Amino acid sequence: MTGLAGLPLVSLVTFLPLVGAIVIAFLPNERPQLVRYAALGVALLALLASLAMLAGFDATNTATQFAERYDWIPMFGIQYSVGVDGLSLALVVLTTLLTAISILASFGPIQVRVKEYMISFLILEVGMIGVFVARDLFLFYIFWELVLVPMYLIIGIWGGKNRIYATIKFVLYTLVGSLLMLVAILATAFTFYQHQVAAGVPTPWQGAFDVDVLAAFGAQTHLFDGTFGFLAFGAFFLAFAIKVPMFPFHTWLPDAHVEAPTAGSVILAGVLLKLGGYGFIRFALPLFPEAAHTWAPAIIVLSLIGIIYGAIVALVQPDLKKLVAYSSVSHMGFVTLGIFVFQQQALQGAILQMVNHGLITGALFLLVGVIYERTHDRTIAKMGGLGSRMPIYAATFGFFIFASVGLPGLSGFVGEFLTLLGTFVANPIAAAIATFVMIFAAGYLLWMFQRLAFGEPSEFFKGLGDHLTDIKPIEMMTLVPLGALVVVFGLYPGLVLDLVAGSVDATLKAVQVAAPVALGLWR
Repeated sequence: MTGLAGLPLVSLVTFLPLVGAIVIAFLPNERPQLVRYAALGVALLALLASLAMLAGFDATNTATQFAERYDWIPMFGIQYSVGVDGLSLALVVLTTLLTAISILASFGPIQVRVKEYMISFLILEVGMIGVFVARDLFLFYIFWELVLVPMYLIIGIWGGKNRIYATIKFVLYTLVGSLLMLVAILATAFTFYQHQVAAGVPTPWQGAFDVDVLAAFGAQTHLFDGTFGFLAFGAFFLAFAIKVPMFPFHTWLPDAHVEAPTAGSVILAGVLLKLGGYGFIRFALPLFPEAAHTWAPAIIVLSLIGIIYGAIVALVQPDLKKLVAYSSVSHMGFVTLGIFVFQQQALQGAILQMVNHGLITGALFLLVGVIYERTHDRTIAKMGGLGSRMPIYAATFGFFIFASVGLPGLSGFVGEFLTLLGTFVANPIAAAIATFVMIFAAGYLLWMFQRLAFGEPSEFFKGLGDHLTDIKPIEMMTLVPLGALVVVFGLYPGLVLDLVAGSVDATLKAVQVAAPVALGLWR
């Protein structure tokens, strides 16, 4: 199925931002407002195209939909192969939504080199969407690496005073994992090629980079098992774990968040961290199911450590933005925990948590940006009594704080509940540890909000006088869609769960043969 009315919707959604970036490059530098509205228009068109794809998606069909496949480098069997299932479609829509919101949120804060900023953001969107829709491993790697360049520029040019250190650290961490993953991709393709040559297949490279062909091939021949699978999975794991980020590969994240401009932090938390979780589900588990079970106990331990560590470190953070950054380390630990217990409800919860984290944490970074634009400071100790000076802002902040804590009725609750429920089936001890740590999450978020919003206005706020204005209409416009989705998914999580049901079943089917081995290690 190509698309509605024969349109190649996947390619349209993927490359529309690139076309927009090229057009914006020819707009005059002297017209920054025109550049802003042009970038926003392109981002909204990409959002509408992704919603059109969502409207035409058949959730009862577990096959890849809107598929497009063209020979790219036929000598090595490399194809331009794209398509979506429920998981990738959910993350594509999340990406287009957060990109449009981030561009709108940049209208005020970004006042220098506006054109270069908007071009970088649109190219970043191309890379992120490409990762979610690629079905060819080589194409996936190209998009994976493409994300690095614009994010490097966004932090390195428009970031804070230590932006160079943060960008270099971000690139070095990501690049090390990515290069090892490239080695694993090439080794996997060459193993497939050698088997096809030995079998006398006339076109031995055909399908050597197709993730569906490779997954079926590995299940039939078991050539991706044993030592080869263990090492190849390890290379994929490192690339994806750095991106999530899992403990102890997380140290680049707080620096990148603190130095990034507000919109950069929104995309970093809302989408870029999801690339790792998506990579585990889409590539690592189907290609190397035996190795996944071998690695699972260690990954679950690291996930639990990350949940605990992120919460405890967030509790003592003096910087508002760094607190939210470390909360991401803790919350994303639930994602990897839910993936590697190989249980249906846990995997559903992990995917829902990815979507919810993008909405809630994205909103929290937007709100941190709002107060920073007025005060040019994020020190929690300096703030207090904000509720009396900015009541609408304080109420909005409180809403998303409760969503992040996991208040029933809001979307943050359902994802964590399903993850913990599924983990309890696999290992009650791991579930108990993760559940206990949720108390810390409530502690650091509610304590931060109490110090920020209540009491008499601090001397710091009093000194700002009339400059401390309540939230502006354009700022509220960036938050309302996120808040609405938090409520909708909290009351009716089936909107996401039904969409990704086919992806969950397919992933678990790919790894279910070795499931008793993994559960035996934990009981």
